[in-house]
Amino acid sequence: MSAVDVPSAEQLETFPNQYPGRDYTIEIVCPEFTSLCPKTGQPDFGTITFTYTPAGSCVELKALKLYLQRYRSQGVFYETLVNRLLDDFVSACRPRRCRVVGAFSPRGGITTTVTCVYEAQSGPGG
Repeated sequence: MSAVDVPSAEQLETFPNQYPGRDYTIEIVCPEFTSLCPKTGQPDFGTITFTYTPAGSCVELKALKLYLQRYRSQGVFYETLVNRLLDDFVSACRPRRCRVVGAFSPRGGITTTVTCVYEAQSGPGG
């Protein structure tokens, strides 16, 4: 597997937020997410939802789609995956706040949902 196939924050493109002085929420739902179980190599399926309040920039959707597709060949546990998605997203666009939810399809009769949250630190005293 080449480095080009491995997901990284650098693959997430952004564009300037046209309303940086206003808090508003963007929700991006990705219902066809696929990765691999690191134990069995079997495919895992789920819905990834990004909910964020942009600061200076917004994530570009095509770049996000291509970034997520790189996980199709990655063996990764759900908990690691959702934390990494949040870290990469925050690294790329520096939102005021962000929530990433991974809701995974049943495997062996068990469903799993993992939620990770980021809140930008305010300045001193706030």
